[in-house]
Amino acid sequence: MSSWKWLPNFIFLVCLINLVAIVKSQFPDPIFIHSKCENNGSYTSNSTYKKNLDTILSSISPNIDTSGFYNASVGEKSDRVNVIALCRADLQPYQCRYYVDDARKEILKKCPGQKQAILWHEFCMVRYSDEAIFGNVAYSPFDWCNSIENVPDQDKFYQELNILLDSLRNQTVYNRSPKKFAAASRPYPDYRTIYAFEQCTADITPQDCGSCLNQSALEIRQCCNGSRGVKILRPSCYLRFDTDPFYNESMVETPQKPSFFDGKTLDAAEKSQKEAAFFCLLSYVTYIYLSKFSFHRIWLNVSLQCGEGDHEISTVESLQYNFSNVRDATDNFSDANKLGQGGFGFVYKGTLSNGNEVAVKRLSRDSGQGDTEFKNEVLLVAKLQHRNLVRLLGFSMEGSERLLVYEFVCNGSLDRFIFDPIKRADLDWEKRYKIIGGVARGLLYLHEDSRLRIIHRDLKASNVLLDGEMNSKISDFGLARLFVPDETQGNTNRVVGT
Repeated sequence: MSSWKWLPNFIFLVCLINLVAIVKSQFPDPIFIHSKCENNGSYTSNSTYKKNLDTILSSISPNIDTSGFYNASVGEKSDRVNVIALCRADLQPYQCRYYVDDARKEILKKCPGQKQAILWHEFCMVRYSDEAIFGNVAYSPFDWCNSIENVPDQDKFYQELNILLDSLRNQTVYNRSPKKFAAASRPYPDYRTIYAFEQCTADITPQDCGSCLNQSALEIRQCCNGSRGVKILRPSCYLRFDTDPFYNESMVETPQKPSFFDGKTLDAAEKSQKEAAFFCLLSYVTYIYLSKFSFHRIWLNVSLQCGEGDHEISTVESLQYNFSNVRDATDNFSDANKLGQGGFGFVYKGTLSNGNEVAVKRLSRDSGQGDTEFKNEVLLVAKLQHRNLVRLLGFSMEGSERLLVYEFVCNGSLDRFIFDPIKRADLDWEKRYKIIGGVARGLLYLHEDSRLRIIHRDLKASNVLLDGEMNSKISDFGLARLFVPDETQGNTNRVVGT
């Protein structure tokens, strides 16, 4: 049997390469999500405005056309809701519908109760308001995101960049297709090629489109002077450049026939590829169950800093909870509130004084660090945020006690479904594929877009949690950073993230 010990890791590697390639090619994850909640009025959860808002946001994904633009209104007078949605023009229609549906959910979470809000991520924008917004150019609110790497010879770089952006602006303004956009590249001697992309919403005039893009171009050196990559986000236009390719050149140069994905209809090649990938992972999970192996090891980094992000955590003090409050929330860590046990300690369900439910991990061993070092590591791990990662909300300390406070994920871990003969029946093929895709997206985030190089070291079914909509969330990532390496556990503990 010892000669077969390599088999589970080999199977996992093959499965992971297949799954990540599928997910990345079809639904690359948004690198960031930015929202602006305008304090120009609010609504209550049982109001007519709320009902109209839910109705109109739900209408975006099924009704957005192949141009990637959508606008609609519903309601009367003070209860009227207006919405605009825009997908990046290099997306396929099925990708567009996926991303705007994701944005619809996120904007309600980011801006609860606000009558005016806008949300951007890498691939789409969703905006709603109780005021008229269709046909009116809007320069604000705006946001930006930039690379932390600077270019050499900045003056020369910006000369080349301005030539490229001016050319694209003219193409975008006078583009006769329903998609108001243009993309192109320009060589930059002795460095890298410059890639740029500009787009306007379809409802504004060519003159307004040109003015919006011009304002965004002027903003580049004010917000991000010297950066090799910048995004400027406005309600009516989008501008991005980078020295790495980032857009789908096939959609820019040779528009393809629309393809449609509704969760049921796929072409034969795509379907067989997905079924093969799922069968591969299912086989591996079965192997884990039979042989009690677990799979592990994923690592990665980041290169972007984003301005005015409402999700940004700046100080460790904002993460610290009062120890007695957390202890009271768990009823003094009572067995009745125990959710399970992991490699670093027991996990308890807690209800804070404001009614929010949390999961509290009571670390079972000393971190080997001082208080300041421990807090700094918690701050770093808390900044790793993705919809397929369990969010670390904060921590608490008292004497030798160390507590980590996480979001509560109501459906528990995946292993409780896989190995339960009754719950397993709830995992139909659609849910299983959704879970697999979520895990792959979470790993892809850690692999390419996270702030730290991370080795999970214990990725298994019990560390995949499921929320109320059966979305998967990876847990226990980054915990190795909170502990000094134990030399008795072998070399694998020496690499915990850089």
